[in-house]
Amino acid sequence: MTRQTLHSTASGPKDAPALLLLNSLGATSAMWDAQVPLLERYYRVIRCDTRGHGDSPTPPSPYSFDEIVSDALAVLDAHGAQRATVMGLSLGGMTALGMGLAAPERIERLICCAARADAPPPFVQSWHDRMAKLDDGGIESVWEGTVGFWLSEDTRRDHPEREAALREGFLKTTAEGYRGCAHALMGLDYLQHLGEMRVPTLFVAGENDGGATPDTMRAMADACPASSYTVVPGAKHVINVDRPDDFSVGIHNFLDLVVG
Repeated sequence: MTRQTLHSTASGPKDAPALLLLNSLGATSAMWDAQVPLLERYYRVIRCDTRGHGDSPTPPSPYSFDEIVSDALAVLDAHGAQRATVMGLSLGGMTALGMGLAAPERIERLICCAARADAPPPFVQSWHDRMAKLDDGGIESVWEGTVGFWLSEDTRRDHPEREAALREGFLKTTAEGYRGCAHALMGLDYLQHLGEMRVPTLFVAGENDGGATPDTMRAMADACPASSYTVVPGAKHVINVDRPDDFSVGIHNFLDLVVG
């Protein structure tokens, strides 16, 4: 197993409990910008860019979830966090589940947003299709087929700055990094192990997410002991950017936040 030293930052009170934020495939740690001002009132917020993303290095692909989980645990080590709450979205949410299963002694609680826990054939085929787009037109062509899946039409119309920020991060993803993480996703196999989870877990679905549908995530919550589940109204895949206010309401009780 290879472990990468990821680009990471920390903000908020140094003596506060640690909270690690994990990005989706094709995003950077900046995807959490809207949530950080609230979160750092209560937590020492640690953010990182997944391997092949943002300012992190790109090792040769393919990657496995064991490697991606190991990278994330190394970020906690780098910031002296023996234990942390972990919140991730999509690839980041799957990584959070992997951390909870592999190192429950390190994880206080976790929030899994807009994620799957298995890789059925249609899901695998969707990644082969994206790889073909990447080969034909590069990372920007993949973005063009992704943004409508990530953000609702009203958000794209009324908040173009959110789309622009996500696009900037997406184009910082290397082709090798995208391929490597896609390979990990195609081998995703956590669903059969969710019954072993010993970390309190909140599953957050977007009402209109076509990839990690509400029904998919409810089944994950049903399989996972000591879990809870919520749906963010109107949200597509990148819930926290598409519906930031409703997302904050959805997570505030679990993280002991005061939203208002």
